[in-house]
Amino acid sequence: MSILTTKPFDKDYEALPEKIKTLTDQKPGLLLQNPRHPSLQVKKMNDPRNIWECRITLTYRFTFQIEAEIYVLRRIGTHDILKTP
Repeated sequence: MSILTTKPFDKDYEALPEKIKTLTDQKPGLLLQNPRHPSLQVKKMNDPRNIWECRITLTYRFTFQIEAEIYVLRRIGTHDILKTP
């Protein structure tokens, strides 16, 4: 598996507080190593496009899709931003 970020994810990431960016930087590697790691709390969203969410903190999450052997990171932010496509 590998990681690919989308332009919306990159834009969201740049707007994050520095502390959240630091925490975020650890998560994709952990997702690659063990998608079932308890700190990630990965769960499928109620979305027909097969979108998953992953926890960064109690407030921040990122969403992703799995395409072939790639985790495509879609959006990152608070719960409110995750409601947008």
